Amino acid sequence: MANPAPLRSRLRRYGTSYTMLLPFLGLFAAFLIWPLANSLYLSFTTFDGINPAAFTGLDNFRDLARDARFLHALRNTSVYVVASVLLGTLLSLGLALAFNGSGWAHRVMRTVFFLPSVTSSIALMLMWKWVLFPSDVGLANTIVSRLGGTAVAWLATPGLTIPILVLMSVWGGMGYGMVLYVAGLGSIPQEYYEAAEIDGASAWRRFRHITLPLLRPVTTYVVVTGLIGAFQVFEAVYIVFRGTNNIGGVLDSGLMIVPYLYDQGFTHFKLGYASAIAWVLFLIIFVLSLVNLRLGRAMKEL
Repeated sequence: MANPAPLRSRLRRYGTSYTMLLPFLGLFAAFLIWPLANSLYLSFTTFDGINPAAFTGLDNFRDLARDARFLHALRNTSVYVVASVLLGTLLSLGLALAFNGSGWAHRVMRTVFFLPSVTSSIALMLMWKWVLFPSDVGLANTIVSRLGGTAVAWLATPGLTIPILVLMSVWGGMGYGMVLYVAGLGSIPQEYYEAAEIDGASAWRRFRHITLPLLRPVTTYVVVTGLIGAFQVFEAVYIVFRGTNNIGGVLDSGLMIVPYLYDQGFTHFKLGYASAIAWVLFLIIFVLSLVNLRLGRAMKEL
């Protein structure tokens, strides 16, 4: 029989701490654990928010595999994620290298590029909608007209939808990545660069063999958070490209997974189907994040 003395001693030592954690644990369970568990249950049901949920097993997931709009949204999202994360990471690193100094000019430039990251995403999307307005009222078409060109239907041209979404994402997020890279660059000992310079290493070789390897943890973090954010894109599609009867814009050219989830759940009231989409999205993000973390760890050990 277990001796109760160690348990009483542990309770006397940590009882106050555990008691103080109870309010947080209660809120955590009520607003995170329970909604997640309920969403997982609903993904196996047919539920419209009014009638009782009817258990259907894996039917929602089978339907997703045959849903042409979901597969189209998945393809659009994949292209958008690859382009936005790749360009965003490269430009963030480039900005960090360009404005890594301690002078006032570099501090001002870092502030300018970081401002979109802390500005309301709704305000930014409304600004972009005005910039891309189809008539001469829009800033982009005003510039095109001043240069002698004809107005472009930016938001009604399917081939421009994903490039515009990538542009908005990169413009709004590269300042955040820049700040992380600046912090990473500041943590690299200058002695490494001085020793390499004495050995005759060029600037490119110093960057390739010192800067990039020591920035791998930052790069992993930037890529993983970028993947999570890109897969969850919603405001840009909903505010800038949403049509009257179509959340994905012209010919669903801007349809992404989260807007499609919203459309199924809160426009067509297929809450069970929307929950299945949410869990598929969770699994995709989880697997990709795990792969990135494993790759970052493997490259660190090389």
